[in-house]
Amino acid sequence: MAVHTRAEPAAQHRTARRPRRARDRGYWLFLLPGLVLFTVVVVVPFAMNVGYSFTRWPGVGDPEWIGLDNYRRLLKDDLFWTSFRHNAALVVAMAFLPTLLGLVLSALMFDLVAKHFGGRTVTALRAAYYLPQLLPIAVAGVVWGWMLHPEFGALNSVLDAIGLGSLGQDWLGDPDLAMATVMAVMVWFQLGYPIVIFMAGLERVDPSLHEAAAIDGATWLQRFRHITIPQLRPEIFVVLLTCTIAALKVFGPIYVLTRGGPGNATTVPSYFSFQNFFEKASVGYGSAIATTLAIIILVIAALFLRLQDRNS
Repeated sequence: MAVHTRAEPAAQHRTARRPRRARDRGYWLFLLPGLVLFTVVVVVPFAMNVGYSFTRWPGVGDPEWIGLDNYRRLLKDDLFWTSFRHNAALVVAMAFLPTLLGLVLSALMFDLVAKHFGGRTVTALRAAYYLPQLLPIAVAGVVWGWMLHPEFGALNSVLDAIGLGSLGQDWLGDPDLAMATVMAVMVWFQLGYPIVIFMAGLERVDPSLHEAAAIDGATWLQRFRHITIPQLRPEIFVVLLTCTIAALKVFGPIYVLTRGGPGNATTVPSYFSFQNFFEKASVGYGSAIATTLAIIILVIAALFLRLQDRNS
């Protein structure tokens, strides 16, 4: 009788687990379309790209297997490393500066503008900052190209009109200025994204924290440093991660604004890979550049996520 009593709960447990396992297996069917799409759009092209990176291939005919020669060439290619230095500058312009400015502007709009001018003003400002993100990069690039034209561009015309014509420059045509100009355009383009994320994050911060700090005599800057920034840490990680990845794989703005020029003053790895693929008919070398860039992005993303988990 005692044996029957011990065996009964175990049998009930097995009976309860069977339908649950069957139900869990059904969930995999919902993931199947995404897995198929991910395999077709990401895994297969990436595997083909890695395969071509070990070949010498002009894009027609049969690829010739050359092993690691493309990667050895990559390590000795000064232009490849120069393009990565340009990429580092764009990480500053597209990730760090927009995050820093976005934090300050979001806190100012949330704490000061909303109290003195109302929520509608804040909504209008937030939409204005986010507007560049809604513009197609080709349209934004063409507009900035017109504005920065050395002869009939709006910027040089304004400088002329206020008596500062001597400061007019060939903003995108001067090798010494082109990268800085592209960085300034990318700060304008990226700024709206962190502002929207941080404004949403500020909504969940307990207002009693700010009220208690204000009663204790803390200034706005002290509350911003000791309350706002720590409370927005998850959003800061997300913004830095997504903006850094966007900067590392940036292509459209460079293609529209400068096409890597003048000379190679604004060439970045993705555009360098494009040049080898389609302009120099060196598909194998272009694949090696793209593969290296993809691995670097994956490593940086993994480091960001690990750091975020540790801080959480």
